[in-house]
Amino acid sequence: MSLQSALETMQEVGGGLKAKMAEKANALSSNAKIKQLGQYTVTPESTRDNCMTTNTGVKVANTDDWLKVISDNGTGPHILEDFHAREKIHHFDHERIPERVVHARGAGAHGVFRLFESAADVTCAKVLTDTSRETPMFVRFSTVLGSRGSADTVRDVRGFAIRFYTEEGNWDIVGNNIPVFFIQDSIKFPDVIHSGKPEPSTEVPQAQSAHNNFWDFMGLQPETSHMFMWAMSDRGIPRSYRMMQGFGVNTFALINEQGERTFVKFVWTPDLGVHSLVWDEALKIAGQDPDFHRKDLYAAIDNGAYPKWKFGIQCIKEADADNFDFDILDSTKLWPEQLVPVRYIGEFELNRNVTEYFPETEQVAFCTSHIVPGIDFTDDPLLQGRNFSYLDTQLNRFGSFNFNELPINKPLAPTLNNQRDGFMRHTITEGKVNYWPNRYSSIKPTPPSGGSGGFETYRQEVNGFKQRKRGPKFYEHLNQATQFYNSMRPHEKRHMTNSFVFELSKCDDPQVYTTMIERLNMVSFELACTVATQVGVAPPEKPFKTEYPTAAIQGVSQAELTGNGSIEGRRVAILIADGFDLGQVTEMRTALAAQKAVTFIVGERRGPIKAAGQEESSKYEEGLGADFSWESGRSTLFDSIYVPGGAGHILKMKQSGRVTHWVREAFEHLKPICATGEGVDFIQQAVVLPGVDLALSEESTEVINSYGVITSRNVGLTNIGDVAKQFSQEMSQHRNWAREDAGLNLKVAA
Repeated sequence: MSLQSALETMQEVGGGLKAKMAEKANALSSNAKIKQLGQYTVTPESTRDNCMTTNTGVKVANTDDWLKVISDNGTGPHILEDFHAREKIHHFDHERIPERVVHARGAGAHGVFRLFESAADVTCAKVLTDTSRETPMFVRFSTVLGSRGSADTVRDVRGFAIRFYTEEGNWDIVGNNIPVFFIQDSIKFPDVIHSGKPEPSTEVPQAQSAHNNFWDFMGLQPETSHMFMWAMSDRGIPRSYRMMQGFGVNTFALINEQGERTFVKFVWTPDLGVHSLVWDEALKIAGQDPDFHRKDLYAAIDNGAYPKWKFGIQCIKEADADNFDFDILDSTKLWPEQLVPVRYIGEFELNRNVTEYFPETEQVAFCTSHIVPGIDFTDDPLLQGRNFSYLDTQLNRFGSFNFNELPINKPLAPTLNNQRDGFMRHTITEGKVNYWPNRYSSIKPTPPSGGSGGFETYRQEVNGFKQRKRGPKFYEHLNQATQFYNSMRPHEKRHMTNSFVFELSKCDDPQVYTTMIERLNMVSFELACTVATQVGVAPPEKPFKTEYPTAAIQGVSQAELTGNGSIEGRRVAILIADGFDLGQVTEMRTALAAQKAVTFIVGERRGPIKAAGQEESSKYEEGLGADFSWESGRSTLFDSIYVPGGAGHILKMKQSGRVTHWVREAFEHLKPICATGEGVDFIQQAVVLPGVDLALSEESTEVINSYGVITSRNVGLTNIGDVAKQFSQEMSQHRNWAREDAGLNLKVAA
C-alpha cells in the first residue's frame, strides 16, 4: 500500500463512521423524552443574537468589572447597586445543592428500552407487555462511598439506577452492579454507611473500605458475609460502566390482569460482557485519570458504540415462595439461576450523552417508590425502608416535592393533582378548586383497570404481632457466601484473596482483622488461612464447619459472562515513532474501526509522527497525528497495545525505557498485545516477555498467539487480516487469564 493510498483509506474510514453516526443521531431525535427536554434546552448561538443577559433578560454590557468609584487617584469602593454583579456572585454562591449521602459521584446517559417478549402472563404493566413500544430511559451510574470529587476506579459497589419514562408514569429501578446487599433490614443502613465512610475522627480515608471501621462492622455483623465476598471480588473494580451487570436487589411483585401476584427480581446483562480491571491497574488509574469511567461512557456513546443490556426477570409464583432454604424477601440472598432462571424479555441501549451534567445527571431524583400499575412492593424489609428513605433524601436535596417538575424528572405521562405550591413550583393550574371531592368533579381519581387504569395495591392478607424481629429464615447468613466463593474460577479466587489481604492490611487494630479472619473461616477455611498468613494473624486451627456447602451458583462468575464477542468501544494504543510503517497501521486501524474499536496514536511526541519515507520532509503538518505522547499516556488507560513495523521507529523505541514500560505493564495487567514486522523484534529484544513464543521468521507469514501476545514478523496484505482477527478475539475476552495462571505476569517488573 502506497503512502498516499494509506492516508486516503484512513480518511474514508473516518468519513464513513461520521456519516453513520449522523444518521443514527437524527433517528434518536425522535425520542419523546429528548423532545421534551428540548423545550428547556438553551442553545447560545440561536438565542437573542448570542448576547449575555441577566436572569431577568436584560442585556449585559460589561461582565468583567464591578461598578465602582474610580478617580484619577485610583480605585474606590464597590457600589452595591450593581445588580448584575450581585446576581452573578449570589448565583455562584448558591450553585451547589447538597450532594447525595451515598452515590454522590455519578455519570448518566439517555437511552431507549425495547420489549421483545410480552410478560403479560405475570404483569399488566404496559411497559412489560406492549412489544410495539419504545420507552425512553435515563440511567445513572455511581460509586457508593466516595464524595463527588473522588475517583472512579476505587473498590466499591456501583450504583446502576434506571428510569423508564413510560406512558403510565415514571418507573425507577434503583439498582446496583451486585445482586445482594450488606444488610437485611433498612434500619441498619445508617450503620453500614457510617462504617464505610471516612472515620469521624480524621475524615479519612476517602472512597475506600480499607480501614478499621468498615471491617469492624463487617466482622461483627454476620449478615454482611455474602455481600462483602462480592465486594472483594472483581465486581468491585469494573472495567467500564458499559461492562457491568445490573440488579434491582430488592424483591418486587408483578400483578397480572387476573390480579395474581408473582414475586420478581430484575436483572440486566451487558452485551459486551461483565469485565473488570486488575487491582494494580485500578490503583494507578485512580491517580492517572480519576474520571476514567465517566470518560469511557461518554466516548463510547460519542463514537457510536452504544452500550446495550438485555433486560430480564426472575419470577417466583406466590404459591412457591416458601419452597427455598432462604427467604425470598432477604436482600442479602440472591435467587440462584439454576433454581430461578432469568427470563430475558427486552433490551435497553444508551445512545445519547447528557447535554449538561448538573440539570440532568445531578438533578435526576430516583426513588424506589416510583412504580407503575402492574408492579408493586413486597414486604422485603430493605425495600420497605428504601421507599421512605429515597423520597426523604430528595426532599433534603431539593427542598420540596417540586423536584418532580425539573425537566429530567418530569414524566412523559400527564400529571394532574391537587398538590400545590412549595419551593420552586413550576406548574400553573387553572381552576377554582384544589381538593377532592368538589362540585365540578374536577381532577378525579381513575378506577383501576389493569395496566392503563389507576394504581391499585395488591390485596394482601397480613397477620402477626408487632415485634422487632426477623423471619426465621433470615438468620442464616453463610451458605450463599460460601457458594459464591465456590463459583469463582481460580484466577477470581486469587483476586478475592488478594483483595482481603490488601483491605485488612490497611487496618491497624488487631481486634478488627482478627475478628475478620474468624468471619472468613465461617465462609471458607482455605480462604481464611491464606488471608491470615498474609495479614499477620495466626491461621484458624480448624474449619468453622465440619462440612461447608460444596454447591456453586450458576451465572455469578464473570468467566460465564464474557459477552457477545464485540470489541465496541475498546481502546487500542498504537505505539509509534518517526519511521513507522503507515501501511500496517492503516490496515490495522481499518480492521478495528470496522468493529467499532477506538484506536489512539501514541507517539514520541504529541503531534504529527512521520511515516517511513516522510522523515526528510520539513513540513510539520505531514505525518500521522499522535493523540498522546509516550510520557502523557499510560497503558492502564487502554485495553490493548499494538506495535507496528518500521525499522526507523523501532530503533527509537528500543532506546526508550518508557515505551518498554508501556508494553511490560500491559503484559502484567494481562492485556492483549500485538506486534507486526519489526515490532516483533522490539518485543523480543527490548521488552523481553518471559514464556512467550514469538513469530520471528522473516520467511513465514505465520501468526502466533502466545498467552495473548499476537505476533507476525513477515506481515503483509495477505495476513494482516488474520493478525487483526486474532487480536480482536483476544480483546473480546478482555484479559488473558492463562498468562496469570502460568504466573508469567509476576515475572515482569512494571
